[in-house]
Amino acid sequence: MKAYQFFRSGTDWYIDLPEFLEQGGSIGDLQMVEGADKMLDMMAGDEQAVTLTISKEAFDGADTLVLTEKCDPQIGGGYYMMHTYQGTIVNRNMWLCHVTEFVFGELPPTIFLRKEISVDHNEDIYNR
Repeated sequence: MKAYQFFRSGTDWYIDLPEFLEQGGSIGDLQMVEGADKMLDMMAGDEQAVTLTISKEAFDGADTLVLTEKCDPQIGGGYYMMHTYQGTIVNRNMWLCHVTEFVFGELPPTIFLRKEISVDHNEDIYNR
């Protein structure tokens, strides 16, 4: 279980994952798209950042993402469904790219996550 921060830059969302960039990954790979951005919009509301605790193991207060389809290995990642968020039915489908495999070492069949706190973040991640 580990906490990750996600930041809004304009209307785009990115995961703050400097270790991925240090290993040669690009900032574009860290952008949350195809439904993951909409999930973060919902979680963050008007905030510019959100912190999520994420794990392959269930934990108290966690919502669940269920892998529904693995993508072609050249594309990487897979499609996940979030049926509920904090007890409310949302049925959000999202694509999580190969960065998911970097974080977990695999594409897990289930990801557990819980919103923690939003943080103020004034640094533009493009300037890293």
